[in-house]
Amino acid sequence: MRFLVDRCAGHRLAEWLHNKGHDALEALALGPDPGDKALLELAEAENRILITIDKDFGELIFLHRVSHAGLIRLPDVRMSQRIEMVEEIIEAYGPELEERAVITLQGRRIRISHPPSN
Repeated sequence: MRFLVDRCAGHRLAEWLHNKGHDALEALALGPDPGDKALLELAEAENRILITIDKDFGELIFLHRVSHAGLIRLPDVRMSQRIEMVEEIIEAYGPELEERAVITLQGRRIRISHPPSN
């Protein structure tokens, strides 16, 4: 799978994804922060699932209908648990991610949303 790891999600997560054979690009490697909308558009243009801690991406997708290639949101997940949680999500919900789902993990509860098509 192809991922874009937001700055707030962490280098260790991006490195782990790469070591697992995924194509993982860190937002930090892109230079100055382009902003949430531009990051989401870049992920979509490169067919990358965006992984973030930031809650603003949900608003961009659902309210402003910004196109995307899938999203994993980890707003309440500690750095020490992110790799484990992302691994569980990829294993359990890989097909949903490939269908551009938005997956949000809050506590141990996983919510899968399918935004309306643009």
